[in-house]
Amino acid sequence: MPGWLPRAMVLALALYACFQLGSWAFDQLIGLLTNVLIAFFLALAIEPAVGRMSARGMRRGLATFLVFIGLMIFSAGFVVLLGSMLAGQIVDMVDDFPKYIDSVINWVNQTFHTELSRVQVQDSLLHSDWLQKYVQNSASGVLDISTTVLGGLFRLLTIFLFSFYFAADGPRLRRALCSVLPPARQTEVLRAWEIAVDKTGGYLYSRGLMALISGAAHYILLVVLGVPYAPALAVWVGLVSQFIPTIGTYLAGALPMLIAFTVDPWYALWVLGFVVVYQQFENYVLQPKLTARTVDIHPAVAFGSVIAGTALLGAVGALIAIPAVATLQAFLAAYVKRYDVTDDPRVHGGPRPRRGEPVLSRIRRALGGPGRTGP
Repeated sequence: MPGWLPRAMVLALALYACFQLGSWAFDQLIGLLTNVLIAFFLALAIEPAVGRMSARGMRRGLATFLVFIGLMIFSAGFVVLLGSMLAGQIVDMVDDFPKYIDSVINWVNQTFHTELSRVQVQDSLLHSDWLQKYVQNSASGVLDISTTVLGGLFRLLTIFLFSFYFAADGPRLRRALCSVLPPARQTEVLRAWEIAVDKTGGYLYSRGLMALISGAAHYILLVVLGVPYAPALAVWVGLVSQFIPTIGTYLAGALPMLIAFTVDPWYALWVLGFVVVYQQFENYVLQPKLTARTVDIHPAVAFGSVIAGTALLGAVGALIAIPAVATLQAFLAAYVKRYDVTDDPRVHGGPRPRRGEPVLSRIRRALGGPGRTGP
């Protein structure tokens, strides 16, 4: 046996053990790393406001605290407003539920020539197997729901703490990062940081603008239909549909449909149709143009980045994919050498030039007349 073979085997086993240990540690810390990533982008989003307040003489920690307090007050007020509205509407809906059942039963009897009654429907529902199983599963799943809620609150607190530290100690963090790099690399890091702040702000600006447009459009529909609480519902649709990825659209449209159903069941169908049509308009017309203008990336790149982010990190990846790709694209653009484009018709989508074709034949072909195509 060669003398180097035992050492090579020991080295290979050690590398394999390190790889397995690293994989296990990454799997255990993936939740923490995701929270840190979200907190970093949240700190980039509030960096302009904190920077302006700090430039006017306010301590950076106090400025960050005031910004977070403002965000929390706005979020809490919005949740309380919607909660009170939703509670009142649910009470009204429960009180009017027998009337809705009677109207549905009458429609079924007239359409299908049946003789159903509300008592029969209620008995069949109360004694159904799926309802009993649902009640049992709900009773056994209360602990799981409580654990999920507590875990979500802990995760939210973790994100806020990390984002507060990133925003309040931003200059110190940049100095610590630049202290281990040569001067040339320090300039690149600071430039990348500045680009990330600009692109994240542009992304939030585009989302806010789309939320404003979506809220205004749904407000007009709800006012025309006479649905109550139209301003609060419009704000709900605008914010939830834009700032909650993947399922935000469905959550945003469900509440107006529920409130519209309490007024007239047919109004819920009108709201559903409007939500579907507007969502297509937003996905294929509004969102690509606004995202391309504010974040300065191609609509196809924006769409592909969202799909890739969703595949990698789920809803979190879909939320931060566009600003991350925009930052990377703007940073790499400074290091890509560009050349003058040749004056060729094919660059502008024109036909390929034909060699050896007489000028008269080209003119006739352009006018649609017969002519030789060349030797």
